[in-house]
Amino acid sequence: MQLDVLIFGGGAAGLWLLDTLSLRGARALLVETDRLGSGQTIAAQGIIHGGLKYTLQGGLTPSAVQIREMPDRWRECLAGRRQPDLRGTRIRSSHCYLWRTESLASRLGMMGARVGLNVTPQLLDDEDRPAVLARCPGPVARLDEPVIAPESFLETLFSKHRSRVLKVGAVGIDWEFDSRRNVQSVRLPHPSCDCHLTLKPRHVVLAAGKGNSDLRRQLGLSETAMQCRALHMVLVRGRLPELNGHCVDGAATRVTITSDRDAAGRTIWQVGGQIAEVGVSLDERTLIRRAKSEIEATIPGIQLNGVEWSTYRVDRAEGAVPHGKRPETVHLVHEGNVLTAWPTKLALVPLLAERVAEALPSFGADAAVDWAAPADWPRPQIAQPPWESARSWFTAAEPDAPARKAA
Repeated sequence: MQLDVLIFGGGAAGLWLLDTLSLRGARALLVETDRLGSGQTIAAQGIIHGGLKYTLQGGLTPSAVQIREMPDRWRECLAGRRQPDLRGTRIRSSHCYLWRTESLASRLGMMGARVGLNVTPQLLDDEDRPAVLARCPGPVARLDEPVIAPESFLETLFSKHRSRVLKVGAVGIDWEFDSRRNVQSVRLPHPSCDCHLTLKPRHVVLAAGKGNSDLRRQLGLSETAMQCRALHMVLVRGRLPELNGHCVDGAATRVTITSDRDAAGRTIWQVGGQIAEVGVSLDERTLIRRAKSEIEATIPGIQLNGVEWSTYRVDRAEGAVPHGKRPETVHLVHEGNVLTAWPTKLALVPLLAERVAEALPSFGADAAVDWAAPADWPRPQIAQPPWESARSWFTAAEPDAPARKAA
């Protein structure tokens, strides 16, 4: 099968890129070895950041410049006014809240958060605060950063391009190169039987997040082009109020909380921010105790009796930066006819797709609208949210409480 572009990786980056290239007339195909979004995308909290967290030191950083237009762009797509049309995506909330702890450092951080952004904090009067933040000692602000459900976002894009998305086996991919080490053909194994599909792509895009490392190794490319920064996230479920937002303390987001509901109708909190970075070196029970303490300190009066706790780990795969620091923007590496791409953040996925499309040649006006991959080849499923796949839920976070697992 002759292709213009073969994309590896069925997360946010790969699916958005597939949509972009298909609209530009490319014969593009995406392959995934696991479930769609099974790495970083499904683990994301779903906030479409506008750069606030990058201005907490009081200046407009390069990261903030790159990301400040993204909430508006995503909103246009979510409303169907711009491609890709994401009207099928479930929006958890149209906005987030920003509040601070009672300290000089956090007051300065709140001031810094107002610098040069398209989405800036709008201070709320006491009567307009959500009930869960009513006792916060400092100001509470509203941020027009939408929060999406990642699994719904994945399904929306997948449903548009199901015919161009294939599931392949994780082991046994064979590559054939020309004399200049350009990829000439790729032999992909069927995920469940002894047969293969051979593709001849003009260009290959690696958009598989952490999986880019293994793919680059198979291609004989340097593995030092990528870095991973770990997170250890916390999940809470039970009788909890809906809350989406950030508590800032100085130049850091002390906690970031997003809300959803599980299949049984229970409220779920995903807790990230600084606590998830600190948690990398902690075991599950120690992190849960730390997270409970942080939530009680940052949300005065919150009642956590009877809730259940779990955690999950995820690696943020990014383009390599000196000393392992966070990249300022999306990262592309172009080597022959192979392009490796990392979006850095969910909010920057549209920018990544644009940059990749610009790095590839024009595909002309003969858009392959009716082109499709083999209809009898398996398609991948959508990954489950982390709270649906969590193996253990603890009924208490106290040091001496029994480690009973909850159903």
